[in-house]
Parts: sequence; C-alpha cells; structure tokens
Amino acid sequence: MYIVILAGGSGTRFWPLSRVALPKQLISITGDRSMLQRTVERVLPLHPKRILIITNQLQAAETERQMQLYDLVPIDVIAEPVGRNTAPAIGLAAALIAARDPSGVMAVLPADHFIKNETALRDTLTFAAQAAGCGSLVTLGIMPSCPETGYGYIEADMTAITAQGPFQVRRFVEKPPLAEAVHYLSEGNFFWNSGMFIWRADAMLAEMAAYMPTLRAKLEPLLNPGTEGDVGLNERISALYQDIESISIDYGVMEKSAKVQMVPVEMGWSDVGSWSALPEVVEPDSAGTVCINAAEHIDIDSSDNLIYSDGRMVATVGVYNLVIVSTPDAILVCDRERCQDVKKVVEQLGAKGLTEYL
Repeated sequence: MYIVILAGGSGTRFWPLSRVALPKQLISITGDRSMLQRTVERVLPLHPKRILIITNQLQAAETERQMQLYDLVPIDVIAEPVGRNTAPAIGLAAALIAARDPSGVMAVLPADHFIKNETALRDTLTFAAQAAGCGSLVTLGIMPSCPETGYGYIEADMTAITAQGPFQVRRFVEKPPLAEAVHYLSEGNFFWNSGMFIWRADAMLAEMAAYMPTLRAKLEPLLNPGTEGDVGLNERISALYQDIESISIDYGVMEKSAKVQMVPVEMGWSDVGSWSALPEVVEPDSAGTVCINAAEHIDIDSSDNLIYSDGRMVATVGVYNLVIVSTPDAILVCDRERCQDVKKVVEQLGAKGLTEYL
C-alpha cells in the first residue's frame, strides 16, 4: 500500500515548545525522534510502495531534513502553498497516487498521534486494506475507554459477519457533551474517530467527483500532467489551491458517502491534542506528576502537575494540577483544565505582533 501522512498542522496547543515553523509533529516531546519520524517508523514494517508526506511550505525544509534518515522506501515531501484542511490534502495525495497507480490502496495517517501498540495498527491496516481493495472507504475507529468529550465519534452498524468487521458506518458525530458521551459508551457501537483512513485512490476520487465536484475537477491536471505541457508539479499544485474551499474530508466526503466502513482497533491511541494529554504517553510518578527533560525535579507537597523543562532543574512547592513549560525564551504556567486555551496565547501574540515568540 501507499502511506499518506498529513503533517501540516500548527500545533498551537503545544506552545511554547511548538512553533509555527517547528510544530508538534516535528518536535520530540518524549524522546529522540519527532512524532513525524515515529509515524514513519511504525509503518516501515509494512514495506509500503511509497510514502507521501503532505506538509506546508514553511515546514517542508525541516520535514525533508528529518526524512533523510530513511532510505528503504521512497518518500515524497509535498508542500501545500496554503493550508486548506484535510480534504484538499487527501485529494492531492490521491491524485498523485492515481496518476501512477489508479487502484493503489492508500492509508492516510496523521503525523502527530501517539500509538502504544504499533503492531495492532499495522495488523489493522493490513486487514482494512482488504475492504478498501473492494472499493470501500475505510476509517479506523478507536475502542473508547472513557466518555471522552474531546473526540468525535463514529456510530457503526455492528451486524457484520465477523467481530473484526468491517462495519458499515451509520453516522459521524461531533464532539459530544458528557452525558451524550456516557450514553455512547454504554451503547457499545460508538467509537472514537481516529482520523485514520484507508481506501483505493480511484475510489476516493470517485466519491470526490460525487460530493466535491469542484475539488475533483481541480485535481484533473495532476492526474493527466501531459495536458499541462511543461508545467511543473509545484505550479500545478499552486493552481489547484487557488480559491479552493477549506474543508475536512469528514464533512466533504465521509459523512455523505454510502461506501464508508469502519474497522475497530485497540492500540493505546492518543491524538496528543494538548499538554493535558502527556499522562497518556508518559507514565506519571506516584504523585500523579509527569516531568520531562528536567535536569532534576524537586517536589515538595505538590501533585498532578505536567512539567516540561528545557533542561533546567524544576522545583514545585505546594502546587497541583498545573502545566509548567519552560523553553529558552518563554515560560507557560497553565491550569490543567485550561490546556485547550493555550491556543489563545498564540492568538494574542500574533495580535500584538510578537512574532519572535511564534
């Protein structure tokens, strides 16, 4: 199969460690490899035909640099001239694959997710490829472990022949209030929407023709490059992104198509959406605190804190439920319950023209 990695996010909720030119997927939060590199490494055992990384022009050079570690599989770094959400990025990748291999199966993965059981992901992708080969649009549904309100959900028809599926998708549900999420958990046929997909390139392009005809028409020069004479790939991509709608693949295709199926997977998954997700990827200590990259942590009567240091010693006295992030030019102190609001800091910095901190 082909692997498509979506790596154009800005990672504003991980400021000040994450910056515009070096967002979450290009930094290492917990080790020596970036999240993008970990994503690449977890799919290499599948021996993909090719890996396409869709990023943006500001991050393309660093993405290229990080990919120099890998030479066993051809890797193409494709830079969008402007971010337009996931539907144009996926359409771009599908067209580039279909131009060389129309029925090629492509797995679409975010660059910045954490997965504890990588073997489970690979096994699930291999299984899902069978349904995708028959023309289905397959999405991976995460077995929910709690009534999470920060994720979208997938409702599935569980009357498939096998326990592994694939199951027909009834509907996609936006991030629900807590009472609704509790109900979903009790029903047993609701799954977290992982944002991971697998389908044939031509199948996705056909559904785009049905539900996103304007985007599909703009992709045609990528499918038939000969019609554009000597115009290069970058020029054709730039033309594609002129006046294009910003829309997710969920809204544009998946919520409308009758060909969507889901395969459930349990793999220790987190989208690591903000600093509050750190306990999902790093084991807290006996006081419930996660401390990363500090020379030393002195803890006096403190608990349930999330700390990231730029190598300095950190001491906490009598504080709890805080996020403390130290970088060479900025310090963030935040209530753990307000981690989603870190993006507002980024907005304020932009509004004040303090671009040196962005």
